[in-house]
Amino acid sequence: MQQAFVVVTGGSPPHRGVTAHLPADRFVIAADSGLDHARLLGLPVDLLVGDLDSVSSAGLAAAEDDGVPIERHPTAKDAIDTELALEAAVARGAQRIVVVTGGGDRLDQVLAGLLVLVHPMLRGAVVEAWIGEAYVRALQGPARAELDGPEGAYVSLVPVHGTAEGIVTDGLRYPLRAEPLPAGSSRGISNEFLGGPACVSLDRGALLVVVPYALGGPS
Repeated sequence: MQQAFVVVTGGSPPHRGVTAHLPADRFVIAADSGLDHARLLGLPVDLLVGDLDSVSSAGLAAAEDDGVPIERHPTAKDAIDTELALEAAVARGAQRIVVVTGGGDRLDQVLAGLLVLVHPMLRGAVVEAWIGEAYVRALQGPARAELDGPEGAYVSLVPVHGTAEGIVTDGLRYPLRAEPLPAGSSRGISNEFLGGPACVSLDRGALLVVVPYALGGPS
């Protein structure tokens, strides 16, 4: 199986329980202060990317002492550090990418971090994210995702970048049968697992499949 790329981003610290869900064979990319979060999670970092305006001086010094390669970008740049880290993963041939973050208190950064999960450069790759307690699977059609969850646990389908077409679900309480979800529609919010395996597929467009309490919280 090909090595997975784990991208740890800045913002709020990730949920500590996420480490149990990360692939064992991984190449870890830290996006700026994601370096500090990776160290707290006990994840050795293979590459540091970003403008390095928020990483701690102690963390940066430790990375330099450890010989971690650094891709430094100017502060005046056209992409957030998360996107730059994803570009670095793609440049290294990533076919599976797992983003790890705690979210944050800047709504613009959080939204951009979500939308970049369905960037065209990621088409064809398996893209996942752990955001606080939530699990997100990003799909660009044609694509499918298999999930699992206890009966009654929430799972939401969020179309982005336009209409997601030909959506089919199995194992969810409120099924979709080759149906569209227009961008901005809330129809796919708060579906529920029936208990056991579930599947979501789409023909065209982009979709974020969100399990909001994958690491705890209410079911």
